[in-house]
Amino acid sequence: MKVVILAGGKGSRISEESVSKPKPMVELKGKPILWHIMKIYSHYGYHDFIICCGYKGHMIKEYFINYHMYQTDTTFDLQNKVNISHRSIAEPWKITLADTGLEALTADRIKKIRDYLTGDEDFMLTYGDGVSDVNIPELIKFHRSHGKVATITATQPAGRFGAIKISDLHQVKSFKEKARKDQSWVNMGFMVLNKRIFDYLGDGSEMLEAGPFERLAAAGQMMAYQHQGFWSPMDTMHDKAYLEGLLDKGQAPWQILN
Repeated sequence: MKVVILAGGKGSRISEESVSKPKPMVELKGKPILWHIMKIYSHYGYHDFIICCGYKGHMIKEYFINYHMYQTDTTFDLQNKVNISHRSIAEPWKITLADTGLEALTADRIKKIRDYLTGDEDFMLTYGDGVSDVNIPELIKFHRSHGKVATITATQPAGRFGAIKISDLHQVKSFKEKARKDQSWVNMGFMVLNKRIFDYLGDGSEMLEAGPFERLAAAGQMMAYQHQGFWSPMDTMHDKAYLEGLLDKGQAPWQILN
């Protein structure tokens, strides 16, 4: 099953870093958060990625072009024009980097990578700025158990995200893009989608989290996998400092998986 990562936004709330690089390339202790996200999926055996690039997408491409060099100890013999790699560490990843446009909204970014979604009827989707210790096999098992178009992973953070109303049977009854003070469950990404999702994306002129998700919820085609563990986005420099602090202490739940 392929993993699609939305990595095209500008990350205006973390502009101290994103002014010079795409948000997914902002580093946590020397590794882009994109790498941390990919390692979560890779831990469970999912190695086939489609990355939806946009803002400064060339920097993501350059990172993977030079990935082998970043992961090795190398001697450069400049006079003889020889490079010697002393050790090599490489993940078993297959990565498709798709230019989905500078200003494209999330629904449009997904529409633009449809041709790369060959094989399985389902694919996974997440954002390029959040880490979690979510159990991916259990998430997929839940998705396959209900037969609906979409499964989102929901969690209960302090409260500044879009609100979801969930029934006792895990069905998403409504989806609101804007946060409310009385909300409890929110969409944290780490989604599993059936290819029927393309019937709900319209012409791509909406954010995925607005019209398409609202239509899915209204049609009874969205379910929520309720995650009780760790999740954190990296929206601000405060979030970045918090996540790096967990890494410094050896208490980063998403990294314990790796």
